[in-house]
Amino acid sequence: MSRVQANLLLTLVALIWGSAFVAQSHGMADIGPMAFTGVRFLIGALVVAPLSWREWQGLRRTAARAQERRRGVWQIGGLGVFLLLGAVMQQTGLISTTVTNAGFLTALYVPLVPLLGWLLLRQLPHWSVWPTGLSCLLGAFLLSGAHALSIGVGDLWVIASALPWALHVLLVGRVADRLAAPFLVAGGQFFVCGVLALIAALLFEGVDLAALRAAALPILYTGVLSVGIAFSCQVIAQRYADAADAAIILSSETVFAALFGYLLMGDRLDLAGLGGCALILIGIVTINLRTGGQPAGLPAAATEQAGARE
Repeated sequence: MSRVQANLLLTLVALIWGSAFVAQSHGMADIGPMAFTGVRFLIGALVVAPLSWREWQGLRRTAARAQERRRGVWQIGGLGVFLLLGAVMQQTGLISTTVTNAGFLTALYVPLVPLLGWLLLRQLPHWSVWPTGLSCLLGAFLLSGAHALSIGVGDLWVIASALPWALHVLLVGRVADRLAAPFLVAGGQFFVCGVLALIAALLFEGVDLAALRAAALPILYTGVLSVGIAFSCQVIAQRYADAADAAIILSSETVFAALFGYLLMGDRLDLAGLGGCALILIGIVTINLRTGGQPAGLPAAATEQAGARE
């Protein structure tokens, strides 16, 4: 898969995530954030279970990779924890903030990804990442319509979710490429996230079957599409895409959220909102037109393996 193809796949991921924002908000009307997160991620794990099992069996037949396999299990578990923290914090925030504010504040992970890559992995991103990342963040702000944004408790939860989301975007492609098993990584992290969230729901929220039935449609929609399909596509694409580039492209979910709001809910964009869309799209086009250089999110050996697979 080429870098441009990976970026196009990430754009599809953003489209699916943008369509799921309203479903996430509606689902919270009936059940708590832990229960909602747990069930939808376990559904996502079931969606990719056959492919995950096939890749796991392939790794088990490779005796030379036994130590790497054990290390990979722990890495997948860590990704699941990042998913859990990001999803639950975001869902908790949606209880007391608007979808508009949440859409903008979640985009704070965009500049965090290259910053964390530099601080934690000593990877200096291409210079164009900084202006395009800030352009997308400003675009998300204008698009959200939150021009007089006041920070409440729900907003603080969403802001906090940006850190685990950024760490997940930074690391998921590296783990998937080391194991050469994207569906195993996807399904494994879904399972860890779902089980931990359900345990927390049983301890702190309680799980009501009647409430689950009432929230069945939002749970199924986000579980199958947003988790099972979109998050899996993210894992596949980030084997070939730079993490900072991926964060910028994935920020276009705010554009798609506005588009679905226009088509399905009668929402309208003002001039500032249209300008926000333009800034995000300019950032994405800039990233896709940039040529040359090894993706900063992949080590040299991984890049050679990716080239051999194309």
